[in-house]
Amino acid sequence: MALSKDDILNAIAEMSVMEVVELVEAMEEKFGVSAAAAVAVAAPAAGGDAAAAEEKTEFDVVLAGAGDKKVNVIKAVRAITGLGLKEAKAMVDGAPSTVKEGVSKDDAEAAKKELEEAGASVEIK
Repeated sequence: MALSKDDILNAIAEMSVMEVVELVEAMEEKFGVSAAAAVAVAAPAAGGDAAAAEEKTEFDVVLAGAGDKKVNVIKAVRAITGLGLKEAKAMVDGAPSTVKEGVSKDDAEAAKKELEEAGASVEIK
């Protein structure tokens, strides 16, 4: 029985972040491709490096440190990412770590504000 794209996406949506990372690594190994190479090729096609540098539309929210209120930061990470308690704690403990990738400036600012209110130090890249 062949799986549809929707079936595959639903199965991936139910995985933890670590399981998705392992899946991507396994796919890269099996098919001999790299997810990073696709991103590098797509950027110049969108208008070259100069245009990408002038108008950045996707931002990464990076947790630089948890601060003194680690429990509140874990709660904020869970609210922003939808991760489980174990995954959110691992992300906070492993700071610096990327909380959100490829989000709009408004979403990045909102996530930064929420994390800073919880006591974390945050960077937007």
